[in-house]
Amino acid sequence: MDVFVIEGGRKLSGRVRINGSKNAALPLMAAALLTDQPVTFRDIPDLSDIRNMRRLLAELGVQATDADEPLPCVTLRAVDETEVHARYDIVRTMRASICVLGPLLARRGSARVSMPGGCAIGQRPVDLHLRGLEALGARITLEGGDIVATAPGGRLIGDTVFMGGPFGSTVLGTANVLSAAVLASGTTVIECAACEPEIVDLASLLSKMGARIEGAGSPRITVRGVESLGGAEHSVLPDRIEAGTFMCAAGITNSEITLDNCPLDAMMSVTDRLDAIGVHIDPLGSSDDPLRRSCRVSCAETLKSVQITTQPHPGFPTDLQAQFMALMCLANGNAVITEKIFPERFLHVAELARMGANITRMGATAVVTGVKELAGAPVMASDLRASAGLVIAALAAHGTTVINRVYHIDRGYEHLETRLGALGASIARATEEEAAHLMPGAVA
Repeated sequence: MDVFVIEGGRKLSGRVRINGSKNAALPLMAAALLTDQPVTFRDIPDLSDIRNMRRLLAELGVQATDADEPLPCVTLRAVDETEVHARYDIVRTMRASICVLGPLLARRGSARVSMPGGCAIGQRPVDLHLRGLEALGARITLEGGDIVATAPGGRLIGDTVFMGGPFGSTVLGTANVLSAAVLASGTTVIECAACEPEIVDLASLLSKMGARIEGAGSPRITVRGVESLGGAEHSVLPDRIEAGTFMCAAGITNSEITLDNCPLDAMMSVTDRLDAIGVHIDPLGSSDDPLRRSCRVSCAETLKSVQITTQPHPGFPTDLQAQFMALMCLANGNAVITEKIFPERFLHVAELARMGANITRMGATAVVTGVKELAGAPVMASDLRASAGLVIAALAAHGTTVINRVYHIDRGYEHLETRLGALGASIARATEEEAAHLMPGAVA
C-alpha cells in the first residue's frame, strides 16, 4: 500500500481549482439507471469511489464513454436493463453504492443490492432508505446479506414519506427515495428530506431529464411522477468538502492561497467558523453562478479556538470535523467539537495525539487544547476525512510525518499530493518500503 511522506513547516501559496463533488457525483451517476437515453456529466472527479461506481454501473448494463473537453466528461447510457444485482464484491468498497437501489427499483421493477460498506466512522444503518421505499409500495426482504426489493405491478406508487432519523435526515436515503419517486405513479411528498446541496444537484439533473420536482433544498420535497425520463447534460456541483479541506490547510500553515470553482454559497457554516478562528475567506470578482466563484484564503498569525457542532445542512458538515480538529490543535485556548451526525467519528483523535495534540474525548464531544507545535510521526489513516485531517496536521508539524493507508484519501481527493505540492507543500507518495527507510517504524 502507498503512504504519504510529508515534511511540515512550509507555507502554501498559489491557486487551486476545486473539483466536482464526490458526494454529488455518485448519486448523480446512479440516476443514469432511470433512463435508456444518454446522460452526460462534466467535472466528474477521478477518484477510486467514482471508478468503483463505474464498475458497478457497467455490471448493471450501463455503458460509459469518456471525452476530453475543458473539463473531464463522461456519458452514461443504460444499454442492457436486465441485470438488477449489485454484487457484494463492488458494493463493499463504498457506502454510496446503495444509491443504485432506488433507480433500479423505479426503472426495472426490482433490485438486489448488497448491504453497503465504506468508512469505519460508526454505525450508519440503511433502515431509513428501506422504510422510505416501502412507503412507496416496495416489498423488501433481506437474503444472504442482500437487500431484495420489488415493486408490485412493476411500478411504485406515490405517497408521503418521512425521512427523519435519530441523527436527522439522511442524504443518501433522500437521494434514493427521490430517485425512486420520479417514476412512481401519483405524487410523493418527502418530509424531513435532507437539505444538502448534493440533493439540490440531484434534483437539478432529474428535472433536466424530465422529472417534476419542487422544494429540493428544503425539508419538504414534492415529486409528481412521470412515465419516463430522457437524457440530459449536467455539470457536477463543486466539492464543498474539498474546498473546506484546502481552507484548513491554508489556515494551519498561516498561508494565503486562491481557490477557483469554490462553492461559497453552500459553505456558510464553514466560513463562519473559519472567520471566528482567524481564517478569512474573501470572494474575488463576480460570477454568473455564485456557487462557482473564486476566493482568497488568508489568515491571522494567531488562530483562535472555537466551538463546533456538526449538524445536517445548513449546519456544520460532519465531513469537515476532522480537518477542523487538526486546525484547532494549533489554536490558542480550548476548542469544543461536538459530533451530532456520527458520534463515534473520532478515530483520528489518537493519531493526532501521536503528533503531540492535546485532545480529550468525552462521548460525542472532544476538547482540543491548543499546543505550540505538532511533531511529525508515523500515523494511520482510518477513514477518508480523518485522513485529510492528518494531512492538514502534517503540513504544519515539525519534522516528517508518514501517513499509512492513503487509499482512504484516494476515495475522496483527486491527486491530493500533486495539488498540495503545486502550492508549495513538501508531500510525496511512496511505497511502504520507501517510507520504512525514511522513518523506521512508519509502516504498520
